[in-house]
Amino acid sequence: MGSDPLALRPEQMRTMALAVVEMLIARIDGLRDEPALKTDTLESMRRRLAAQPSSGPRDFAELLRVLDQDVLPFVGHFDHPRFFGYIPGAGTWPAALGDLIAAATMIDAGSWREAAGPSALELTVLDWFRDWVEYPESAAGVLVSGGSAANLTAIACAREALIGPMSPRIMMYTGDQTHSSVARAARHLGFRPDQLRVLPTDDDFRLRPADVIAAIDADLAADRLPFLVSANAGTTNTGAVDPIGELADACHERGVWLHVDGAYGAFAVLTERGKRAMQGMNKADSITLDPHKWLAMPFEVGCLLVHEGRLLERAFELHAEYLKDGHAAGINFADRGLQLTRASRAIKVWLAIETFGLDAFRATIDRAIDQTLAAQARIEADPRLELVTPASLGILTFRRRGAAGEPGTMTDRRNEAIVQSIAAGGEVLVTSTLIKGRYAIRLCVLNHTTEDEDVVFAIDRVAEADVPEFDLAAAAPTRPPVSGTTVTATASAPSAFGAAEFRRVRGFEAITDDQADRFLVVGREERFAAGIVVTERWAYSRTFYVVLDGEVSISIDGVEVNRLVGGDSFGEIAAIDWGRDFSYGRTATVTSTMPTRLLAVPGATLRELMLESPAVDAEIRQIAYDRMHRAIGTEA
Repeated sequence: MGSDPLALRPEQMRTMALAVVEMLIARIDGLRDEPALKTDTLESMRRRLAAQPSSGPRDFAELLRVLDQDVLPFVGHFDHPRFFGYIPGAGTWPAALGDLIAAATMIDAGSWREAAGPSALELTVLDWFRDWVEYPESAAGVLVSGGSAANLTAIACAREALIGPMSPRIMMYTGDQTHSSVARAARHLGFRPDQLRVLPTDDDFRLRPADVIAAIDADLAADRLPFLVSANAGTTNTGAVDPIGELADACHERGVWLHVDGAYGAFAVLTERGKRAMQGMNKADSITLDPHKWLAMPFEVGCLLVHEGRLLERAFELHAEYLKDGHAAGINFADRGLQLTRASRAIKVWLAIETFGLDAFRATIDRAIDQTLAAQARIEADPRLELVTPASLGILTFRRRGAAGEPGTMTDRRNEAIVQSIAAGGEVLVTSTLIKGRYAIRLCVLNHTTEDEDVVFAIDRVAEADVPEFDLAAAAPTRPPVSGTTVTATASAPSAFGAAEFRRVRGFEAITDDQADRFLVVGREERFAAGIVVTERWAYSRTFYVVLDGEVSISIDGVEVNRLVGGDSFGEIAAIDWGRDFSYGRTATVTSTMPTRLLAVPGATLRELMLESPAVDAEIRQIAYDRMHRAIGTEA
């Protein structure tokens, strides 16, 4: 071993490797007998593991014991056959060995000269993906860490291709079912909240091409620069697939880039049903794919494909002087994304797909879709349950029915208690979401080890769970106000409008006197003569309004859809956060029809109240949903 203090003899390496393999095989083989989720407190975990590193060597077998007993059990087992929360992931053994090979050989797959073999293998894998989504040979791509990195890379590529440096005039658009990674990407690429338009989706949770067209055309008329629409091929919430072909046509007529986030659903194109659901995806300018979902790859591996591949390198290529030696003939994947040094993610993808054959992955996707359809049939046949959204790809949502006459907020709390109880039991994991303003239990079937009886078990656990009796107010105690969000108003609310009057405004029936006083004190009275525009569609303004007296007309593109009078409110849609200060903006124009007095309250104050009062939060979100999805009640 010479003088290398980190060297090991081949016999030692073999002994260590065999010990690791035996530990992993035992874990995989016994996974069904383990809880789907096991967690612990920060304090408890720190007691187990917080220690200074040893100055001398420790026994490797003892270190594996620590990992096996004090680290690896305390996880959400995304590969557990009864893990139905979030978007699960279940790798395969050949793919895991591919990761081992990539790590042990210290490949840097950023430069062709230093990684000609792994780079060529990545090109092969990307060619597979390109063929599956029916992209042309001019397309190019890159393997990244996951869907979040792919979405950020796509937005950066589109901006560079169509706009160039960041500009305060550029605009991007997405639906309210879009993954949070799009908001995170926009934020870190320098987009202000008013440069990302979040558009309401339809009753099937799909982005409406007409809304996209209206938003783009309004921004063009205002001398802004629309450059990108982010659509979905399988949303996280419900599995919905946007009308991609129609969106592509609308975007391209206006010189706008269409990006499709297919991290969850796009690989369904390998099946006939999936291909039908994804019609038109090959028209998109870029597509995010996620092999560590339906291709059963270990975390992490994602993919971005760009229809005109030359634009990807144009966006990221940068030749530093100290790297000029590495630019030999070939593909330098560091020129296609954010990473310079990058692991070879292609080895595990290639190794797993070639080991099992593509038909095995097709069968896995088809089986997950079948199991989700069977889950829907079981839910619909059980009078204790109600289906909230039907099966779409491998996702559906449902809930326990409330008692006759029970307030919706109480039913929400009961279902929340069920999800928490099931998670604490550990036998199965389901997670929750909000659908149409109400709490729903989400089931995502993806794992190739999941059997039909596992899905049945999850549904029956929800149907049979004991639901404690509790008072709604006691179950959701109010919290102190969040510091830093209240805005001091220039004038106080009218003294005649107090807590009693506020409780007569829809959505605020449960507000306490103290909450009302703190809410109203920041309000200011605004007066409008007849025919004055209060807010305009597409404007970025987050003020919430209560009509004190008078009347306002609500219109969309000149067509009146509603009228509001004293005691009504509007502006909750724009006030609600969609993600890290990004919001819907105004979805309609509001005009006074007679002399009108309004109480104007900062949107941040409404958000603070909603955080403090779950009952108000549920009602306001329900109002927002109803107004976005019913033409008769569409609101600003």
